[in-house]
Amino acid sequence: MGTKTVDETGAGTEHDETAVDATEPDGATDEAQDQDAPGTDADASAADGSAAVEDEERGPSGVGQGAAAVVSAALGLVSLTGSWLGTVAAARETLVGQLETAADAGVATQVKEIYGDAWNTSAVWGGMFALTALIVGVAVLARPAFGTPGRTVQAPWIKSVAWAGVSLGVIGLLLAVLKYTDVLLGLPATG
Repeated sequence: MGTKTVDETGAGTEHDETAVDATEPDGATDEAQDQDAPGTDADASAADGSAAVEDEERGPSGVGQGAAAVVSAALGLVSLTGSWLGTVAAARETLVGQLETAADAGVATQVKEIYGDAWNTSAVWGGMFALTALIVGVAVLARPAFGTPGRTVQAPWIKSVAWAGVSLGVIGLLLAVLKYTDVLLGLPATG
């Protein structure tokens, strides 16, 4: 249709051989390409098969550990800054204190019932978030010890984030205990 053979062009075979030599490395011919093609496909499928075997040998990617480490750090941060759940529980405790306190009760009783119990409730919720952050962070750091023998390698960023979660959990737990026991920002004296 649109192709010409060497006989039709009359230009000779030197030009065609030069074109083959220029496009083929090391002077390979079409016949050599036909012989290499099946081998290339076989090599490619063998490489894909070995890549699949390597993926299976590598084991888990650590995505779950990384996610747990991030959750630990986030829970530790929430324990320090406060949570919506803790705020709602403290507001509820304030309302309960207002309802249960008699109008003629003393100032010290009103302050304790209305504000003190809410403060303690807020401390308890902060402590629960801190304790959860601490447990999750320690579990992430201890996970390689209970994994497949010989595969205890954990990505450095996972360890760093898990240690951040543990640290924030310890600080949050300490602050929650200090807040609950009125050592830190206790109720003002009323009398």
